[in-house]
Amino acid sequence: MSTTSTTGPGKQPRTEGDDQDLGAAGSQLSTAPKEEAPNLPSLGVTGWARWFWRQLTSMRVALLLLLLLSLGAIPGSLIPQDGVDAVKVEEFRDNHDILGPLYDKLGLFHVYSSVWFSAIYILLFVSLIGCIVPRTWQFVGQLRGRPPRAPRRLDRLPAYTTWRTAAEPEEVREAALTLLKKRRFRADAAVDAVSAEKGYLREAGNLAFHIALIVMLIAFAWGQLFKYEGNKLILEGDGFSNTLTQYDDFKSGNLFDPDHDLAPFSFSLKNFHGTYEATGPNRGTPRIYEAEVSYSEGAYGAQKTKTIEVNKPLEIDGSKVYLVSHGYAPILTVKDAQGNVVMDKAATALLPLDANVTSSGAVKVMDGYRNAEGEKEQLGFNAFFLPTYGGRGSTMLSTFPALLNPMLALSAYHGDLGVDAGFQQNVYQLDKSNLKEFKDSDGELFKKQLKVGETMTLPNGAGTVTFDGIQEWAGFQVTRQPASGWALGGAVVAILGLAGSLFIQRRRVWVRAVRGADGVTVVEMAGLGRSESAKVPEELGDLAGLLYDRAPEPARTADSATDTHEVPAEGAEK
Repeated sequence: MSTTSTTGPGKQPRTEGDDQDLGAAGSQLSTAPKEEAPNLPSLGVTGWARWFWRQLTSMRVALLLLLLLSLGAIPGSLIPQDGVDAVKVEEFRDNHDILGPLYDKLGLFHVYSSVWFSAIYILLFVSLIGCIVPRTWQFVGQLRGRPPRAPRRLDRLPAYTTWRTAAEPEEVREAALTLLKKRRFRADAAVDAVSAEKGYLREAGNLAFHIALIVMLIAFAWGQLFKYEGNKLILEGDGFSNTLTQYDDFKSGNLFDPDHDLAPFSFSLKNFHGTYEATGPNRGTPRIYEAEVSYSEGAYGAQKTKTIEVNKPLEIDGSKVYLVSHGYAPILTVKDAQGNVVMDKAATALLPLDANVTSSGAVKVMDGYRNAEGEKEQLGFNAFFLPTYGGRGSTMLSTFPALLNPMLALSAYHGDLGVDAGFQQNVYQLDKSNLKEFKDSDGELFKKQLKVGETMTLPNGAGTVTFDGIQEWAGFQVTRQPASGWALGGAVVAILGLAGSLFIQRRRVWVRAVRGADGVTVVEMAGLGRSESAKVPEELGDLAGLLYDRAPEPARTADSATDTHEVPAEGAEK
């Protein structure tokens, strides 16, 4: 129904519904004097700081920052990173003239240490702390306090039941208090009612989830700042000492100090043992893949023996040594034009190219070689090795990873290897800029296939190369990831806390027992779920049934048989 109002003599009455239809336009037709907006006080620095803090610690902003953190991690997975594979980063820069410089400016080649990712990370960290601290104090206050008193009108609650009993009100309240405590409710009797609450672990789980998230963030940051990871290729019989110069490649966190933080230990590779599936669809798949090592902790530690397997690393003083790769190293003897031995049964590791360990690399003779004219030179050989050669006419690919029919193919060069130029050089590749090819009788690059024990004679009496045998090598990765245990613990607690916050239902129950006007005790029970729970009426019915057994309705007499009042059924909801 709308009310009417008049706008002056001779004017038609205007209804309140007309005003609503006019909306904002109608407000501008008013002839009332325009009220000036009050002068609001300036927020000032403190006010703006409080406003910013409230926004930062809100759940909305925390979820937004978590989303930004997830989105920011995407380029870290799709774009090559400096700390993971610097070679791929350089290749990307060389192949992309526009994207390369752009990614450099945006820090996309080092996402996790970039300014923008760190800013999101720190803001999320602060937001979580600012959200958790007040909620924790509030939760502690709830645990120390008593359940709230019963409302005046219990029948207005969503779950409600009532009956009359001959028991005294005090007896009913005492029985209700005992029953609720037995059901693990926090219960308290006050005046004429018993108040009880259950499901506090829901909020505890919620807080545990957020605290565990903070622990995971701290552990992740600590691990990234103080971690290190290095790789080392070791021939059978050779050893390794955990110093920076011993690594083939090494990367670490920004706060890691290799002079003080590298754990002192050493180990040597005694033997590598690998067996492979010989037949069937899984032919060539490793069955046994293990390296036997002897190691010692500290400078003068006792020697111990350990077998390292895939995903079963050697753990030494907080560092883990993983077995990550395996290959072969042909053993060669090289003589110069005068017959002098310039490389005496030396093993040169080659890198595998496929699952059957087809391998390639470079053999470099840097010192002692003299050609037929007596001049000092250096020799270089491109090497291609097949553990199992299919025979002449087959492709130059190994057919099995084990040493069933090994074959070594060499192509020869002479001149300057460039190792004395002062620049870093890949030990597995030849720098041919200052090298000359040895030519065969047809004027082509001189190359030859060798089996174990065979010798290759270089053109024009320039020397010989003998394939003496094969030695195996294993690749190890040494890593240290501090705070990984904290991160794992935080993840477990976060899962448990999230499960608690999702599945534990917080609810309240009240029982009121008072004497009615006719002297009979009236019992009321009501329940309220503080979270989305459909079980409050069922639980209240169950509790009401148990309490009804202790305080049943009075037996009816002949005079009371004509009473018209109804007693609700057990657990009935009004």
